[in-house]
Amino acid sequence: MPKSRIRKKADYTPPPASKQAANIKLTNRSWVAPVMLAMFLIGLAWIVIFYVTDTRLPIEALGNWNIVVGFGFIAAGFGVSTQWK
Repeated sequence: MPKSRIRKKADYTPPPASKQAANIKLTNRSWVAPVMLAMFLIGLAWIVIFYVTDTRLPIEALGNWNIVVGFGFIAAGFGVSTQWK
């Protein structure tokens, strides 16, 4: 039975050196950590104040929705944390 031909693969040739790597511009994200922690603490304080004052503070008209507002601040803190590098 005849042997099949062996095909030679082309050698690897690197791309031309004339193309320079694009400069990566890093932005200053020093604001992320303080804002994230502030959101966490505001949300926690909102919920704690709501329970300690027997639902009279921070905003009495909201009633139990104050818990949702507190967790909203905490969720916003997690949203900001996605920007941290």
